[in-house]
Amino acid sequence: MYINAHTYYSLRYGTLSPKQLVQAAAALGIRTLALTDINNSSCSFEFVRYCEAAGIKPVLGIEFRNENRLLYIALAKNKKGFYSLNKLLSECSLNNKPIPEVLPAMEEVWVIYPRLIKPIESFKAHEFLGVRPEYVRRIFSAGMKKYMHKLVAWNPITFLDEEGYTMHKLLRAVDNNTLITKLSAKDCAKSTERIYSPKTFTKFYEIYPCLIENTNRLLAHCTIHFEEGLMVNRQSFTGNKTDDLKLLTKLSLNGCEKRYGYKHKQALARVHKELKVIADLQFLPYFLITWDIVRYAQSMGYHYVGRGSGANSIVAYCLYITDVDPLELDLYFERFINPHRSSPPDFDIDFSWDERDDVTDYIFKRYGKEYTALLATYNTFKYRSIVRELGKVFGLPKPAIDQIAKAPLETEKHHELAQTIFKYGKLIEGLPNYLSIHAGGVLITEKPIYEYTALQMMPKGFPITHFDMYGAEDRGFHKYDVLSQRGLGHIKDAVALIKQNKGRAVDIFDLEKIKEDERVRSQLKSGHCIGCFYIESPAMRGLLSKLRCDNYIQLVAASSIIRPGVSKSGMMRAYIYRFHNPYAFEYLHDVFQEHLGETFGVMVYQEDVMKVVHHFAGLDLDESDVLRRMMSGKKKESDTFHRLQKKYFKNCKDRGHDLELTKEVWRQIESFAGYSFCKAHSASFAVESFQSLYLKAYFPLEFMVAVINNFGGFYSTEYYVHEARMWGANIHPPCINKSLLLTTIYDCDIYLGYIHVQGLEKKLVRQIIAQRNAEGAFRNLEDFTHRVSISGSQLELLIRVGAFRFTGLSKYELMWEKNAVFNPKEKFCGSPVLFQESLPRLDLPDLKDGIFDQSFDEMELLGFPLCAPFDLIEKKSVGTILAKQMKSKKGQWVKMLGYYVVKKTVTTSNGRRMYFGTWLDEEGHYFDSTHFPPSLEKAPFRGKGVYLIYGKIVEDFGFPSIEVKKMERLPFVKDHREAD
Repeated sequence: MYINAHTYYSLRYGTLSPKQLVQAAAALGIRTLALTDINNSSCSFEFVRYCEAAGIKPVLGIEFRNENRLLYIALAKNKKGFYSLNKLLSECSLNNKPIPEVLPAMEEVWVIYPRLIKPIESFKAHEFLGVRPEYVRRIFSAGMKKYMHKLVAWNPITFLDEEGYTMHKLLRAVDNNTLITKLSAKDCAKSTERIYSPKTFTKFYEIYPCLIENTNRLLAHCTIHFEEGLMVNRQSFTGNKTDDLKLLTKLSLNGCEKRYGYKHKQALARVHKELKVIADLQFLPYFLITWDIVRYAQSMGYHYVGRGSGANSIVAYCLYITDVDPLELDLYFERFINPHRSSPPDFDIDFSWDERDDVTDYIFKRYGKEYTALLATYNTFKYRSIVRELGKVFGLPKPAIDQIAKAPLETEKHHELAQTIFKYGKLIEGLPNYLSIHAGGVLITEKPIYEYTALQMMPKGFPITHFDMYGAEDRGFHKYDVLSQRGLGHIKDAVALIKQNKGRAVDIFDLEKIKEDERVRSQLKSGHCIGCFYIESPAMRGLLSKLRCDNYIQLVAASSIIRPGVSKSGMMRAYIYRFHNPYAFEYLHDVFQEHLGETFGVMVYQEDVMKVVHHFAGLDLDESDVLRRMMSGKKKESDTFHRLQKKYFKNCKDRGHDLELTKEVWRQIESFAGYSFCKAHSASFAVESFQSLYLKAYFPLEFMVAVINNFGGFYSTEYYVHEARMWGANIHPPCINKSLLLTTIYDCDIYLGYIHVQGLEKKLVRQIIAQRNAEGAFRNLEDFTHRVSISGSQLELLIRVGAFRFTGLSKYELMWEKNAVFNPKEKFCGSPVLFQESLPRLDLPDLKDGIFDQSFDEMELLGFPLCAPFDLIEKKSVGTILAKQMKSKKGQWVKMLGYYVVKKTVTTSNGRRMYFGTWLDEEGHYFDSTHFPPSLEKAPFRGKGVYLIYGKIVEDFGFPSIEVKKMERLPFVKDHREAD
């Protein structure tokens, strides 16, 4: 009877989770229920699972709509019908065409129309007309009595009660961007779209019981059950599993010889051990497909990094999927794959941001668009944003909405509707809002993907599933994480720039040489790592300095303990203390000294937790990984967890460990399991960090230009430009004869790209570069205006930013000349004038630029000045110290001049805010500050600029900073042109 139920995956329409829907149905004794979300099949698997657990027969379908106009409800008789519905919905999305007004004939599908879209006598065998309870008595007068076999009972389910109905209307108002009072009847569901008991529902149709019989007959012909587990993934790479094993074995052994040399016993033993597990757990195609993806990247010359727990595998290392040696770092394969692990493994493969899409395109073409899709992610309603949306829906003025959103506890200042907004905000919070693309998850299925989900085309041109990574994991799908990051773009572009500017080819894959290079290690130890992947932030700079980090192993540890959870847990401080005082502490047990000596007995990595459980308590490595996972997840109350906990304590007793020691080790395992980080993941990051360090140490200017051109680093462009200057570059604003769209370098001269000029049109940039390539350099302003079609305002931007400074004329003179040579009504010729007429010479006043004119124009057009910002302050301060003097002033109260770089907010234990600041001193070197809440009340941050800072120098493990008592932002000199 229940043929049209919605969940909240009927986006901005439904109000119920799949679980709530099934629970409500079960409570009323409903035995069959059809899920028909609007243009969506997201929770089909989840719904079926809940129904089967509740003893309800699940039926799947889709409610098809164009915009908000209901077309029909389609029910799948079986998996073939579900495939057909998903395919129809997908093809409309993929081809950007409307859903057909009449459902195309589908052998295994029932269709219920909400109105007569054609004469009922022409309805085919699979077509029916739905009749709502309120229309039952109209059947006789509408002349339908002889077509009763084509009528079914139809009452959609959208909410449970009046509160749910209000919630639904609010969602519809948000979706339509209108006031709730202006919603029309067609915008919303009817107030009767609730779930009724079978007895009540049957009573609605008591004068025509055949409608109930017809409906039940339809549902009786429907059945659905999903397979789950590894069989949903591509089952072989070569065509059969035997050949898959042969191929993976050959590739692994060949790679092992390349990586470790001829007949390396330890490596070969590990390879064969892993191959057996991989084959036994049916992961052969997963490894081979990942190898195929990186093989394509290699053939295209793309740089990539394989990371995540997959880097624990020596097979992955031998296939060149990763560059982390698991033997060198004592990484456990069981952290990646083991028989007890319920979730599928996944490799994370990072590509440069501008090459990732091509790799994704290869996967779709290689494995077929009917078997390949990107994973979705659901953007959900966030509490603060929905409070604002509901404020608008109720028609509140913006100030009233701001007051409610920004100060939810100041109830006395709130509008009278605030409590209603809070109530429904809480109900709507967490509901799915719209589909988006997962960061990089790709699925490759064994059967056509429409058997599992519909697809939605995204702006990038790749389709996504209707379920997210959690839904994929529940079904047993492997995901191939094809990700992008800017750090690889830095490396790739730096190598190209070095070739272009210095004529040298650089091998950044000789990792052993790079890791042992003294200049690289010295660069790391200094903490001067601006632009280097993962290690450039102020916090990382401080940590590297405190640890005097100068090698790969230490950097792997630093990359792990810098993580927020690790540092907050106290592990970071304990690690630094023990590093500086290696004899001032005792190891808890010999196992800690033997297996955690590298990290001074601190469980920095997830692998460390496994080591302790394995070597101290004697659990197998795969059991150790399961225990670690459960401690940090929601399965801490499961039977498996209690069994492993019991085994831990029994084994410890059998091994003669003291009970108090056993309990303390357990406490530490519990504490660290939730915060520790995957060592293989840190090691992958550290490899890329070393490659960045190598490029910066030997080719700093080309490297910094690459960083500037890839954007997306920790700092804004200004500070990377500054870093290039500190390494000896001559920085120039954009120039019409030198600059490209992106920043470029000629020897030691760096010319900023046109992309940094705010308001400059890209089509104009393309035209300038094309003209320069075709006809040579521009001779002067007049030559430029003859050859380039440009508006007056765009020409002024170029003059103001200094793009014509090669002419030797001041900006005033150029603006004057512009009026003489620039005539936008005259058609430009697009080529140099053969015989250029000389302009009449006029006697002009002395038109010189002011000292700071260029700097003020740069601040406006580029966002920052190319001069030292300290040159712009009105009044110089005396008695200030520099960053290099801080250590010698430890414990003293000092004044410092600092140019603001960035600040980090931290919430104290009592809920107050404090900040850590980062600054540049007058010599261009970085220093750090701490701002406690009392000082912030008297001396808050006031945006960018130069500050006079007064405070006390403190030192933490050799790293100095200033605890600020007071500070003020110093005024810049006035722009005299504004006064004029």
